[in-house]
Amino acid sequence: MGLFKSKEERRIEREMIIRRGVKSIERSINEQQKFAESFIKNAQRAKKVGDDQQYNFIREQLKKTTSIKRMLERQLVAVNSAMIIQKQAAASGQFAESMGVIAEEIQKTFGELDLTKTQVQWEKAVTQSQSIEERMGLFLDSMETGMGQGSVAPTSSAVSDDEIDRMIEADVLAQETSELGKLDQLESEIEKELARSRTKD
Repeated sequence: MGLFKSKEERRIEREMIIRRGVKSIERSINEQQKFAESFIKNAQRAKKVGDDQQYNFIREQLKKTTSIKRMLERQLVAVNSAMIIQKQAAASGQFAESMGVIAEEIQKTFGELDLTKTQVQWEKAVTQSQSIEERMGLFLDSMETGMGQGSVAPTSSAVSDDEIDRMIEADVLAQETSELGKLDQLESEIEKELARSRTKD
């Protein structure tokens, strides 16, 4: 069955083994800590009753326990550091893989891109657009002339510079009016807050 496992399944299995290892080391450290605490209490009792032989024995066991605990702590640090390095390596691998895919897509895009054809199509579209605008202008002029109701109809729908200026000024005035309205509202709120503060005092 192991032969048919996916790359992701194998990665998860490896992570689970590492986590079990880390948990096992952590449990061992806690266990050695409990042993050390127990040895310390027993050593204190032995010293209190004047049992030097037992005291020296417990002292040696405490030294050994402390040594084992430190070794386990070093192992835990080493495993955690290795896990960080592995994650960094995995991130770098994912980055490299992503960049490879992006580079492939860029090459494919440029391979399929025909700028000469695109330029010809663009120029054709611009020409058609200008032609349509001119024909639309002529069509509107002919409509206005043909209506002939005694009023002089404009012969062109072109927008003058003055009209554009008026539109811009109107927009600026509208914005200024809006800003002034916001300022008035803010001042009103400030006045209300001050009035509340005075009432509390």
